[in-house]
Amino acid sequence: MARTLTWRVLTSLLVIVGSLVLVFSILYVLPGDPTDNMVDPSMATPEVIANLRHELGVDQPFHIQFFRYFGGILQGDFGTSLINSDPVLPKIVESFPATLELTAASSLVSVIVGILLGVLSAIHRNKAIDIIARIVGLFGISMPTFWSGILLILIFSITLGWFPAMGSDGWKTLVLPALALGTVGAGFIVRMVRNSMLDVISEQFIVTLRSKGLADRAVMYRHALRNALIPAVTMIGMLVGEMLAGTVVIETVFSRQGIGRIIADAIMAKDLPVVQGVILFSAIIYVIVNLIVDISYAWIDPRVRRSA
Repeated sequence: MARTLTWRVLTSLLVIVGSLVLVFSILYVLPGDPTDNMVDPSMATPEVIANLRHELGVDQPFHIQFFRYFGGILQGDFGTSLINSDPVLPKIVESFPATLELTAASSLVSVIVGILLGVLSAIHRNKAIDIIARIVGLFGISMPTFWSGILLILIFSITLGWFPAMGSDGWKTLVLPALALGTVGAGFIVRMVRNSMLDVISEQFIVTLRSKGLADRAVMYRHALRNALIPAVTMIGMLVGEMLAGTVVIETVFSRQGIGRIIADAIMAKDLPVVQGVILFSAIIYVIVNLIVDISYAWIDPRVRRSA
């Protein structure tokens, strides 16, 4: 088990380094110059622009820029904003709790709704609850988050007045964005849990447990569900990363202050160090979440623990 854990940690570090190389390379080849928004057009002489490019280090070859940036990352320096000269990492850390709060609430909605409807759908196959669950799953997968967010604002904020449409102060401002983002994950989890439960229910050991007189509820929730959760846990881990990326849209629609809004504003302002920092920070969180998911397999399924 320890050797497997060590290997997964090492591969996770390699993924983070690969993400760093990919993000830096893509932003390096993008058209445009970082100095475009930093110099007054009336003063943008070739000499001024050349001096500014030299100060920023963007006149250096790719490999020199990359290793300088990589060395800064190892020291916890994610760069400096080109717009206001503020360090990038403190700005991300300051805004991350709001994004983490939204992601956690959305994940909770996805897991509770997805697992509950998925299990009920599998147990009551081809009945009313199964049809409802599949409709909910199809709705969650098909509807873009910006559309469902606007729809929730129209119904529950403008029409009914139950929840505020904008802001990030208090639990009421969290309800609508969490529902909009969580519905997407719930749609995927419903389908995954339903299919996994149907596969497990047809296994021989389930038939044996039922033939021995074990209560059907115990068979389903103590044995079948636990075996069906392995693919669902994998899906949940991936969805957490997707939700972190999806906060860009949701935080913009609901005017929430988080890393999604930071990267959206940075893209509009062509503030490349901030864009690089947020993407890399999100990639690190995504890798950590999936590492935790890998470790959780051993707790959910003893067979994984014995084979590790």
